[in-house]
Amino acid sequence: MYGVGTFLPNALWVMKYIGVVYILWLAIHIAISKPEISEEQRSASFMKGFLLQFVNIKIYMFGITALTGFITSYSKALWVLIGFELLIATIGTIATSTWIGAGLLIQKFYVKHYRIINIILALTLLECIWSMLRA
Repeated sequence: MYGVGTFLPNALWVMKYIGVVYILWLAIHIAISKPEISEEQRSASFMKGFLLQFVNIKIYMFGITALTGFITSYSKALWVLIGFELLIATIGTIATSTWIGAGLLIQKFYVKHYRIINIILALTLLECIWSMLRA
């Protein structure tokens, strides 16, 4: 078996503790954070979000990976590739819309109960740290 641990056995130890420190930092900041709506958030619009998707490298990487990993081994016909890219775009749009809708539904609940929610999230991160240190 080959991996980082085989070639750099101390690297895993260092990476583990760097991860612990980072997750601890996240937990602290989540626990003490408060919901705030900045002027920039208020000025967000559908058009800004829509246009942002055209410069989002994750979308391009997802499309390329999906095509080369799952589709091109079966067909390289242009109409098949375009069809699957349209399918991927449709699924992505549905997923994003669902994510936005769920966020809007829970936003009022979160603003009302942010302290307890943030503490629960921070404690969950602390449990992750505990699991990392035990391993």
